[in-house]
Amino acid sequence: MPGAVIIGAGPGIGQAVARRFAREGMAITLIARRREALRNVADGLAPHDVPVLTLQADSIDRAELDAALDQAVGEHGVPEVVVYNAVLVRPDGLGELSVRDHMEAWAVNVVGALNAAARLAPAMAVRGSGTFLVTGGMPEPKPEYVSLSLGKAGVRTLIALLDQQYGSRGVHAASVTVDGSVAPGTDFDPDDIAEHYWRLHTQPRHRWAREALHAGRS
Repeated sequence: MPGAVIIGAGPGIGQAVARRFAREGMAITLIARRREALRNVADGLAPHDVPVLTLQADSIDRAELDAALDQAVGEHGVPEVVVYNAVLVRPDGLGELSVRDHMEAWAVNVVGALNAAARLAPAMAVRGSGTFLVTGGMPEPKPEYVSLSLGKAGVRTLIALLDQQYGSRGVHAASVTVDGSVAPGTDFDPDDIAEHYWRLHTQPRHRWAREALHAGRS
C-alpha cells in the first residue's frame, strides 16, 4: 500500500503532517534519529488505524537513510509522497561558525533532502506520479541566521532541479516555507501548516506550485 514517508518525524510539523496524511487512509513511514520521537508520533496515529512503520536513521548518514528508505519501499511500496522535514536551526552571524558547523547545517538542511530524492524520485518517475516535499522557511535571508538562510536557499534550488529532472515525468517537487515559529494555538499552528502539504500533494498537474508560503492565518 503506497503511502507517505516522513523524514524528520518529530513533534510539531512532522507529527502534524503524518496525522494529515493518515486521515486520508495512507500508510505512513516515520523516519527520525530518536526512537522516542518515533514512538510518540506513531502513538498519535493510532486513532487513524493505518499501517505505520517506524525507522530509526540519521538524515545525514546516507547509508542509514538509504537503508531506511529501501525498507519503507519494501514494506509499503514506492511512496505517493515524501516529506523531508529534518532541519538544523541555530542562530549564527557571519563568520561565527566553523567550516565543520556550516557543513553539518548544510548536510541536514539540504543534502539529506537531496539524498532522499535521489533514492526515491527515480522510482516515482518510472511510475509516473509522486510528490516530494521539503519543509522550508525564511522567505528572506536573515543575518542572525546565516547557516539556516543558506540552507533554505539551497532547498529552493534543489526543488528547481528536481522539477527540471522529474517534473515532466509526473513528480511534483515543492517546498513549504514557514515564516515564523511553530507552536500550537498560534498563527503557526502545525495542524494549519500541515494543510499546505496535503494541498500540494493533491494539486492538479496544470496548477503545480514549487512553493507554498505559510505566513500566518489569513
